[in-house]
Amino acid sequence: MRLPLFVFFVSSLLVGCNKSPAPPSLVPKPVSLKLLEGDLVIGPAFQINAPNTEEGKRLVAFLEQALKERSYRTSPDGTPITLQGVSYDTLVPEGFHHLTVDRSGIHIQSNTGSGIFYGIQSLLQLLTEPTHTGEMPFLDIVDYPRFPYRGLHLDVGRHFFPTAFVKQYIDWLAFHKFNYFHWHLTEDQGWRIEIKKFPALQTIASQRKETLVGHAGTPETFDGKPHGGYYTQDEIREVVQYASDRFVTIIPEIEMPGHSLAALAAYPTLGCTGGPYEVGTKWGVYPDVYCAGKEETFEFLESVLDEVVALFPGPYVHIGGDESPKDRWKVCRVCQKRIQTEGLRDEHELQSYFVRRIEKYLNDKGRRLIGWDEILEGGLAPNATVMSWRGEEGGITAAQQGHQVIMTPGNWMYFDHYQDTTGNEPLAIGGFTSVQEVYTYEPVPASLLPEQTRFILGAQANLWTEYIKTPEYAAYMTYPRACALAEVVWSPKGARNYEDFLKRMGVHLPRLKSLGINYATHLESQLKPH
Repeated sequence: MRLPLFVFFVSSLLVGCNKSPAPPSLVPKPVSLKLLEGDLVIGPAFQINAPNTEEGKRLVAFLEQALKERSYRTSPDGTPITLQGVSYDTLVPEGFHHLTVDRSGIHIQSNTGSGIFYGIQSLLQLLTEPTHTGEMPFLDIVDYPRFPYRGLHLDVGRHFFPTAFVKQYIDWLAFHKFNYFHWHLTEDQGWRIEIKKFPALQTIASQRKETLVGHAGTPETFDGKPHGGYYTQDEIREVVQYASDRFVTIIPEIEMPGHSLAALAAYPTLGCTGGPYEVGTKWGVYPDVYCAGKEETFEFLESVLDEVVALFPGPYVHIGGDESPKDRWKVCRVCQKRIQTEGLRDEHELQSYFVRRIEKYLNDKGRRLIGWDEILEGGLAPNATVMSWRGEEGGITAAQQGHQVIMTPGNWMYFDHYQDTTGNEPLAIGGFTSVQEVYTYEPVPASLLPEQTRFILGAQANLWTEYIKTPEYAAYMTYPRACALAEVVWSPKGARNYEDFLKRMGVHLPRLKSLGINYATHLESQLKPH
């Protein structure tokens, strides 16, 4: 029986792989890397050869710009880089690619544009080697990801970040072969997406009068400074295209039924009490949420989702669903009437009704709903995907029920935690999550049966920004922890080794610096010579 082509590649490359004393340092670690004898001389210019297709043109444009940023140029007589689409005689994983460097130049082959793109990212890492001397060793790399979902999140509701930084954030995650960007766009403290049908979301909901200083104390202190901002629909289209060109899918999050105080401030009739409401100025969970008894609430949210779906072509829309107190629903006449009319047992089932109704609306528009694991309470919507953040239990339950799961448990995946215990870091929400802790996380819970593990799509880290006010601090909190997560979701489980990771990070951290990433430096004291 003939072996599949990609299996042949892997098996052939593993032979003699350990003979290389110092292979190039790539993060995440590839499935297979073989260092060969010889070196390719790299001049100041490259010649790029690619298929004359729309996707080929996009890849060339991206590579040309990336080379320019690294002080290279393109020229007909430059070192050849060949991007080649190939057809394999069997199914291969998403992102599968084959990168070779030999005397004829650099070759990247894949049957998908994403595979070629990830090969380009490996090449760009090699070209950003701090010891790069104008030569690149002959090598042979076969690579593909372990999980189909590899995500990073950014909360812009608590603190607004400009479009330029959002693009940078996408560049950095693409450099590490992540393929999903979870954009948290609405919160109690600010609504950040233009919805043309509801202009008060821009004029009122996007602005708060001031912000709590530090952690809540007695008495509470506020900075007295207005904070606000939102993305126009044109800006969102621009960011969506920017991400698409980097094979990154954006998941927008529009919070409901809780974390909705900013929207209620703009449209108070959507709440149970009718207000008045004020855009949140401090952190935590507010009791005022969308009224689940009013048809007006669903009409509003469906109209919002109409505009959101038109802006974001990806398969998912995140609706939050977390931390939604039932206080107002318990005493709201129309919510109680809804419970009776729909034959629901309690307010938890009312939330399930709410989520199921929104899910059906999204499904009818060809989208899948994602929610935090609270959407399990009262019964999970039929086709929902669960993000498990309160530990792994929600993800385990959802997978056992046959639902898709993205693991994002707070202990390992919340990048708003402190990175050391010295007390010398800038203010953060609390907790402690080190690079090593991220690296040791295993997204597939051991308690799942083999047939249930297929529902674990991958993992995601979340960056909540209550105490993260600037792009520089956001970068500091994300990297190098994101490098560790990149390896968790991309590299084979059996290939992960923290000591080896540290050796490669000794080369990779200067790359981060060259990209302008203000990374945290705690890891430097642990680095091993490569």
